[in-house]
Amino acid sequence: MALGQSGNGRTQLVKDAHKALDNLKYEIAEELNLGVHQGSEDYWGEVSSRNCGNVGGQMVRRLMTMAEKELVNGKKPEKF
Repeated sequence: MALGQSGNGRTQLVKDAHKALDNLKYEIAEELNLGVHQGSEDYWGEVSSRNCGNVGGQMVRRLMTMAEKELVNGKKPEKF
């Protein structure tokens, strides 16, 4: 696997962001009472695809909210 790539073939744009995104994913899963907890070796086989999609959607909403707040506070986005 090439440097900067995850196992799914997508390039990681921000180095070391994986851990923070993983924490966010499990935080949302806990809020939705999905029964998966960090350290469960990422086995989500008991979780419906609808609920998994809900976690992803909530992650996107929160990340967009964070980005919008940074823009409002004068922080300019970096170019990739």
